Amino acid sequence: MTAQTGPTDSPDAATLESLRSELAGLQTEAAAPALAGIDSMTTAELVAAMNEVNRTVPAAVEQAAPAVERTVDAVTERLAGGGRLLYVGAGTAGRMGVLDASECPPTFGTPPEMVVGIIAGGTKAIQKPVEYAEDNATAGARDLHDINVTEKDAVIGISASGRTPYVIGALEEARKRGAFTAAIACNPGSPIGRLADVAIDVVVGPEFVAGSTRLKAGTAQKLVVNTISTLAMVKLGKTYGNLMVDLQATNAKLVARSQRTIQHATGVDADAAAKALDAVGGSVKAAILVLLTGIDPAQAKGALDEAGGFLRKAIENHR
Repeated sequence: MTAQTGPTDSPDAATLESLRSELAGLQTEAAAPALAGIDSMTTAELVAAMNEVNRTVPAAVEQAAPAVERTVDAVTERLAGGGRLLYVGAGTAGRMGVLDASECPPTFGTPPEMVVGIIAGGTKAIQKPVEYAEDNATAGARDLHDINVTEKDAVIGISASGRTPYVIGALEEARKRGAFTAAIACNPGSPIGRLADVAIDVVVGPEFVAGSTRLKAGTAQKLVVNTISTLAMVKLGKTYGNLMVDLQATNAKLVARSQRTIQHATGVDADAAAKALDAVGGSVKAAILVLLTGIDPAQAKGALDEAGGFLRKAIENHR
């Protein structure tokens, strides 16, 4: 799901002055003095310097762990109740949400409408910048209205600065409709953090190239959305241990991965794994259940449904 927005009028001098003042107080906009000479460094020095700067990202994500934990539980609850996980952002932040959403169906076998990425500026903004799209708070609210957000849904706003108008408008609409809201920002005490039910502040500090939030901020956002969606899926029974047992075998590599997953879980050889997979219509979960319990392949789907989709529970029920 992507937003359709158009350019707004160019900002006047007073608006730009206010914005410059606002940006001056943001860590993500600061220029690190230690990096002032990067244009004079050798390639080896540049690689070392960038790696050193990037070391702050995992530590910043770790500091936000309690907020991430609350968000995972809230998202899991909404998805278990038939709701959706909706990411909303602009630019790099929006692309992180779209990327995470697009990877859930092949990884976890989820329907495409279960996790959705909404980006300011529409589909074309995934590959190219759409001027002024992020400044349109009304469009953010409209896009959430248009997909009929309800109290069953979880909406996560993503913005490095934490002040993107499009994201603010979307979160306001989500709150109005009773949805759970979380905000991922890379500055503390951000407007989107104050607006959301849970503020995930991942404070990574100044970027390697000042203000280029596709760097550390983008990496931090990717780590956080990875964590939220992956752990929610684990809690929903989409894995068996750490194995992808709901993956969709949509190409040759994934067919091979499905067979290897079955081998890993059951100890059978490749031929037995392939035969079991065929016998249950390509379901990795069902194939593992059949091999570990001896249940008839025709009964495997029903047994999994009875266990709420949790493979471990289904195995315990039929051993």
